[in-house]
Amino acid sequence: MHDSTPPRKVASVTSSAALPFAALLLGNLALAFGPWFVRAADVGPVAAGFWRLTLGVPFLFAIILMSRGNPTRGTRGLWGILLLSGIAFAADLASWHVGILHTTLANSTLFGNSATLMYPIWGFLTARTWPTRQQGVALALAAIGAGLLLGRSYELSPQNLFGDLLCLLAGALYTVYFILMARARTAMAPLPALAWSSLFGTLPLLIFAWVLGEQIWPETWTVLIGLALASQVIGQGLLIYALGHLSPLVVGIALLTQPVVAGTVGWIVYDERLGVPDFIGAALVAVALVLVRRGKSPPGQVASSEAEAKT
Repeated sequence: MHDSTPPRKVASVTSSAALPFAALLLGNLALAFGPWFVRAADVGPVAAGFWRLTLGVPFLFAIILMSRGNPTRGTRGLWGILLLSGIAFAADLASWHVGILHTTLANSTLFGNSATLMYPIWGFLTARTWPTRQQGVALALAAIGAGLLLGRSYELSPQNLFGDLLCLLAGALYTVYFILMARARTAMAPLPALAWSSLFGTLPLLIFAWVLGEQIWPETWTVLIGLALASQVIGQGLLIYALGHLSPLVVGIALLTQPVVAGTVGWIVYDERLGVPDFIGAALVAVALVLVRRGKSPPGQVASSEAEAKT
């Protein structure tokens, strides 16, 4: 069949997609180093989450103001939602960061992103509808893959299983954050919604860290600044930009670079060698992530783009 699309138009479309795709890959790469920064920090894991938000929030508001945006636009009647989303985000970070210290970097990244699967399930429940065949296959593959990874973690150490379960809990809490942010996103732009929810999450994280008796004040700031910039500013900022220009399938496939990069870092730095069951389980979860992003969202489920990028 002869393609009648003008060459200039094809080149223009390809060029317009190149920048968002590059942003998507760089954003995922930046986010993949988050667990390593958490381990390398000289403060407690929950305290690291506190500094991630505390150091990152001023950058987010500065970006909004520099782009001549209004951070309060659309916030009327949503302050309660934004506050609750900040608390859910804080609880997510707290459980995920503690879990990072008790499992492999690859598993922490995979299970930390499990909200990508849990969020559609919530959509099916609220819409009172059944998933499509493709989405059902995705959920089944995710369950099998997660079971393999959890079993392998228990074989290695009960502590690894504990870490995996904490990261799964983080995924559930992140799903709550998704739901709340979906409500906020009906009236707000992505970056202001992210900035306010991040701001409201700082105090709960500080309280969590204090209750757990963690060291809060760091001796060196380099790692924490790296965590804030990589995860909260660069990673999520680039992903928010890319999500408005690319299809869910492309975003889903790119998301899989996170556990690959995190697993490579864990292998090189911490000698976290992966066995065949680990690769099979991770592959099944990865395929599930792609399939669930390809399918149509359940009726009434609103996409929350700033929540798509794991912390």
